[in-house]
Amino acid sequence: MSTEPAAPPKPTRIAPIVTPDAKSFWEAADREQFVGQKCGDCGIFTFPPRPMCPHCHSLKRLEVPLSGRGTVHAWTVPRHPHPFGFKEAPVVAVIQLEEGTRMVSNVVGVAPEDMRMDMPVEVMFEDTMNKHKVPVFRPRSAA
Repeated sequence: MSTEPAAPPKPTRIAPIVTPDAKSFWEAADREQFVGQKCGDCGIFTFPPRPMCPHCHSLKRLEVPLSGRGTVHAWTVPRHPHPFGFKEAPVVAVIQLEEGTRMVSNVVGVAPEDMRMDMPVEVMFEDTMNKHKVPVFRPRSAA
């Protein structure tokens, strides 16, 4: 009888599609760092990362650390067809980040029936196939 601990289950979540503009975002996620893009001229945060500021058209992009905190702006639970890579249908949400931009991600650690508008959330990272990580959000404690 073996006394070695069982290997953790392999991730089933699909790895992100990395574009040239978002490469630094995904590399930071692999290190469990949550970063964003800010215009070096007008100071507006943008998501997803892009080559030009959509507000002032500047090409000066800055990578900055983000707080990782936000609130749920909207959400849905896709049920059909069953989402590939998930044992149960995930909560897919639009997260309003403290920095003012929004992003689509999953909310974990909460049942769909317990989701609510303006729920405070914080970022965490989940493993994907091919040894990558993606930012997801969990409810923020009241403390």
